[in-house]
Amino acid sequence: MATESNSKRPAILILGAPGSGKGTQGKALGMVPRFFHCACGDVFRSLDTRTELGKKFVEYSSKGQLVPDELTIQLWEAQIENWKEGNVYFPETDILILDGIPRNVKQAEILSDYIDVHHIFHLSCPDRSELARRMQKRALRENRIDDASESVIEDRIRTYEAETKPILEFYPDEIRTDIDATQQPIKVMHDIISKIVSLPFYEEMNKVSI
Repeated sequence: MATESNSKRPAILILGAPGSGKGTQGKALGMVPRFFHCACGDVFRSLDTRTELGKKFVEYSSKGQLVPDELTIQLWEAQIENWKEGNVYFPETDILILDGIPRNVKQAEILSDYIDVHHIFHLSCPDRSELARRMQKRALRENRIDDASESVIEDRIRTYEAETKPILEFYPDEIRTDIDATQQPIKVMHDIISKIVSLPFYEEMNKVSI
């Protein structure tokens, strides 16, 4: 476990309700050199179920149970190490772009031992009907008919409001930027990048040779 601030991995969080476009923005940023996009879904999809941690994950997932927060972060840390050892992710030069993790305040507390959060982008979309429209459109496009139902969409938004949104209060206000998620994706990306390049830590990281 990393405990010294200088051994923690630099990170940026993208937070927002389902349908706000955080996955789209995270993937786009991950295409830029020195940015490494890590979505929670990527961690679980990359999991080796033959390992001890993998078997623990299967114990819960096979029963349809939620994976405990401590195990979720252990799985995340193990996968980050795998990407590091595989020369996919370089913590000395790369900025982690986290999307979908942490999912609640407890996970944010545990993650504080591993990452140094330099900034948070909150993709704000108060119009819940717009979020629902986007989620339904995406579900139909990806042929996930069950996920397009109004009840499923409403449940996901309620879960976000109750469990994930409180994360915003866990971190200092001064490291948060609220962005209007109803804008065109390219404008949202422009707002995010404009802020990142003005951050002192980004200027410091640029002094490290690639």
